[in-house]
This record gives sequence, structure tokens and C-alpha cells, in this order.
Amino acid sequence: MVVRNLVLVLLFVTVVAPIVLYTDRLGTFKTSSSSRDEFVEDVTTVTLNGHNERLNVLPQESATTVKEPIRIVYSDTSTKSLPNSDDLDLQDTHIAVSGQESRSTRVLSTTDEEEQDQRTNLIREVTDSLEEENDSNEHDTDTTTHKDIGEDTIDADDQADQSSDNASQNTQNMEIKHEQQSTKHEQQTTQTSNARVRQLKDQIIRAKVYLSLPATRNNPHFTRELRGRMKEVQRVLGDVRKDSELPRNAYDKLKAMEQTLAKGKQLQDDCASVVKKLRAMLHSTEEQLRVHKKQTIFLTQLTAKTIPKGLHCLPLRLTTEYYTLNSSQHDFPNQEKLEDPQLYHYALFSDNVLAAAVVVNSTITYAKDPSKHVFHIVTDRLNYAAMRMWFLANPPGKASIQVQNIEEFTWLNASYSPVLKQLRSESMIDYYFRAHRANSDSNLKYRNPKYLSILNHLRFYLPEIFPKLNKVLFLDDDIVVKKDLTALWSLDLKGNVNGAVETCGESFHRFDRYLNFSNPLISKNFDPHACGWAYGMNIFDLDQWKRQNITGVYHRWQKLNQDRQLWKLGTLPPGLITFWKRTYPLHRSWHVLGLGYNPNVNQKEIERAAVIHYNGNMKPWLEISIPKYRNYWTRYVDYDHLYLRECNINP
Repeated sequence: MVVRNLVLVLLFVTVVAPIVLYTDRLGTFKTSSSSRDEFVEDVTTVTLNGHNERLNVLPQESATTVKEPIRIVYSDTSTKSLPNSDDLDLQDTHIAVSGQESRSTRVLSTTDEEEQDQRTNLIREVTDSLEEENDSNEHDTDTTTHKDIGEDTIDADDQADQSSDNASQNTQNMEIKHEQQSTKHEQQTTQTSNARVRQLKDQIIRAKVYLSLPATRNNPHFTRELRGRMKEVQRVLGDVRKDSELPRNAYDKLKAMEQTLAKGKQLQDDCASVVKKLRAMLHSTEEQLRVHKKQTIFLTQLTAKTIPKGLHCLPLRLTTEYYTLNSSQHDFPNQEKLEDPQLYHYALFSDNVLAAAVVVNSTITYAKDPSKHVFHIVTDRLNYAAMRMWFLANPPGKASIQVQNIEEFTWLNASYSPVLKQLRSESMIDYYFRAHRANSDSNLKYRNPKYLSILNHLRFYLPEIFPKLNKVLFLDDDIVVKKDLTALWSLDLKGNVNGAVETCGESFHRFDRYLNFSNPLISKNFDPHACGWAYGMNIFDLDQWKRQNITGVYHRWQKLNQDRQLWKLGTLPPGLITFWKRTYPLHRSWHVLGLGYNPNVNQKEIERAAVIHYNGNMKPWLEISIPKYRNYWTRYVDYDHLYLRECNINP
């Protein structure tokens, strides 16, 4: 009789009482403290009577006030011993009851659909849990641990349980507790916005597994039923990605499929074959994923190398327009400023007219005194006329501009520049263009033909290009300026040649990522863990450059790398070598990188940046650009311009 009464009391506490508490809390959340205390006191009294009846212990004193419940989460490390009644005070008992009520609320959501025998087992486990809670409170009521309620309950309500446990830690007052619970609820809602879609997809996978097993194939009736359920679920899914997009009958289809899968589970008598099939499917899926990743990389590299039709049309249209001008209309104003060392000079080497226009426009937008800014653009022979025509038709306000043809640099020849000799060699052309060779690198970025352009290597010849200047700010054509940059010219580089932002926040920006440290020439002279830096926005002290013969250092290492055994990719590796221990680190806010490959660049860093850089394959003028970063670039393009409309260039 005693056991029966105990079970009934515990059933009341764990099932009925949480319903009343939960309903009352939702309906009358802001009830008076006196009524809430009376209710909690009643529940506490009932619980204590049932619990003490089990322990044959009578409480020695009663509580006059009920404090706010302090939720305690228990772990498996809690002691198993039963406490003596003399050591239990009423405050500890209240804490145990409060923790029990909180836990019972979570259990309730999963026990409503279970059979009576499962509920009885759950009650027994909760009884044991209650005993362990009292014992844990005897040692330390402030200790936060965890106690599992039961495997069935955790499997059914795992995410909700984790969210509730995380929100209930360190909650000593109601305001903090409700704030944390609200935050956790929002996170849980976001994470589970497509939970039902994932569950439906998982059902399809399970159904395919059952269809491939002998026990299912030998049962035609079940096979037809399962195939029918699969078609229903597939029609429900369609192209849906979120639960909110599912049709109204989605839940009915999910339940029907679950019942059919339960039948299939009963048919299986060989678990080993099921495991074997699942492993085979996992291996096949991983192989498909590997193939798709490889295809994605190839197509991305191909897209990055391809010039969009509009950008191909624009220079042709501009070139045609340029040669219709009179020779007297070919010159830019303010030519006397081009060699004035007191002004702010920019070096931009590009064959992309629209990209160069964005760099100039964004820089002038934030310049405090545009009349003191001079832009030196160097391009190739094919785009020379187009580049000049664009800036003749769209002059950069009060700023000065110069457009040069690289073919006019007669001093830049194969006898002077080892890299120019290498770029024109048959072996180099074979390396970059004949990717089908067996000895070619598997990494496609190593064979990008843009590295054959001497424009990419002009950054190592700045003193030769600008012999009368003291400092030059080098800019890539895939950047956007967001602040005034004039402070860089007054920056003290401490005797260094190059001022750049370091990029050692991630491991792949260390020296060993770019250089071959298995070669003794590299391993003896450089540190593999040294911090790299970024091209794209660099302030160069040309006086120090000449004094330290930087161009000679570059030539020496280029000759040593004739067989590409020291490095393979682009201009950054030789830049790291050439400016080794000659680079002054700038503050990170000057230059923020990653907008051409990383969709997770910190938004605050972008807003604080002086220059943002679309380094990577997803350039802002390509369709594969990252959409949320594209607006920073497009705002400096006038898409209503006649030339852009004629070439169908749209945002």
C-alpha cells in the first residue's frame, strides 16, 4: 500500500503538477508573489510528504518562505548514496523539488505519446534521480552537474533539453534567467527551421536502404507500399529547403512513412547486412562529394579566367571611340603634377577598364583634397586606347591621371628582367597552358595564365617606373577604397621598404604555405612560421628601395627559381622573399581581405576598413561574386553610362 501511494504521489508530481505549473506560468506570468509562493508551498508540501514517506523521515522544521527555485543540473558523477534525514534542510529540499519540476516539464513533451509501461519506467528513474539530487545538495547546492533522465527521453527531445540546460546555468535571478532562455530559444528556432525537411530526407535514405535488402525484396507487398511512400515524400519535398515552405500535408506524409519504415525494420533479421549497406552508401556518397568538389574547383577557376561578354565589349567600344578623336584630344590635363614628389601618387597596373575606374572613383570619393592625388595606370597594348578613352570621357574630378603602355618601357626586356625571359620561354608556356600533361600540377590555380602577364610583375620595378618619386601607394584593381589614405604617406616605416598588413591570423598565410622549405635554399634563409603579408594596398618607400637594391634581390631569387623548385604561384612568394625583414606591419584596419572567397568576413572589420580587397576568384564584376559584398563595388559604377548600356553591363 505504501509503495502504491508513493507511485501515485510521484506520478502527480512528475506529470500533473508540471502541467498545472506550465499552464499557470503561461497564463498568469505576472501573478502576485504571494499567490505564487502559496502554490509552490503546496506543491513542496505534497512532494515532501511523499518523499519522506519513502524515507521514513519526518521534517524537523517547516519553511516560512519559499525562495526563487535555483535550478541545478546533475551529472553522472553525482554520488549514489542516500542522505540522512538529519542532514537535509528545507532549503535543499526546495532546490531538489524545483529542479525536479523543471526537468519534468521537459519530460512531459515526450511521455504524452508513450505507452504506460514506458511511463512507469520513467517514474522509477525520476524517483532515483530525486534521491540522487538530495544527496548532491547535501554536499554542495551551488555545484552544477548533469544527470540523464533516460535514453528514450533524450533521443526524443535532445535539442530542447540541451537548450534548456544551457539556459539554466548561473541564473540566480529571474531577469537573467528569462533573458538567457529567450536567447537560447531563438538559437534553437534558427537551428531547427529545417528540421522536418531533414527528417523527410533521412526517411528517403532509410527507405532506399530497406529496398536494397533481401528481406524487403522478398516481400512484394511491402516493397510496393514503401515505393509509394517514397514518391509521396519526394513530391512533398520538391525543392523545399525550409520547414515553412512545406505543404500542409507534410506531417501526415512523414508519419505515414515512419509507420512504413517501422514495418520494414521488423522485417529485417540481419543487422550486419544493414550496416554493410549503409557503409557502402556512405562510401559512395563521399566519393560523389569528392568528384563534385573537384568539378566545382575546375568550373570556378574557369569562370575566374573567363572575361564576361560585357567586359570584352567595353574595351572594344572604347577603342573604337578613341581613334575617332583628334590627336589634340588624346592628352590628359595637369601633366606637370605627374612627377611632383609632394603629392600623393598611386600605382595601378591593370588591363580591366571597369575595375580601374572603381579604384579611382572610390579613392577620390574619400580624398580630403582630390587635387593632390595622382593616379598612374599602366596597362597592356590591347587595352591602352580603351583605358585612355574611359578616363578622357570620365575625368577623375580635380585629381590627375596618367595612362601608360607597358610596351613603352624599353628598359624592360629579357636581358634586364629574368622573369620576363622566363615568362616567354617555351617551358613556362607549356606549364601554364598544357594542363593535360602527366607531370602537371593538379592544383589549377598554379596554371592560371594571368601569371604569364608582365603586368603582374611590374610591382617589382617601381623605382624604374617612377624615378623621381619618393613614395608610392600600390593598389590592386580588385580593391575598393572606403577612407582617406593620405595618412600613409606620412607614416614612418622605420627604415623598411614595404608597408603592408600582415595576414598571419590563419595558418595558410605563413611562409611555409607559399615556399618550398624542402629546398635548402629556402629552409636556410627563411622561417616557415613567419607571418605573411598581403599585396593589394602597399606603401613603398622608393628611396629605401634604391638604397637596399630591392630589384637586384628580386632578380637574384628569380634566377634561382628558374626551374620553379622554390615556389610556383604568382608574385606573393617572390614578394615575401624579396621584402623579407624589410616590411613594416600596418594596422589591420587599413586593408581587409577575403571578399573574393570568404563569405564570413567580419562585418565590423569591413565597416572599419580603409580598403577592402576582393582577393580570390569571386571578383565583384563576375556573376560568381559573393552577393552581399557586391554592393561595395557596384556603388562606384554608373550603370546608366552610355558605354555600359551599349555593352549590356548591368549590376
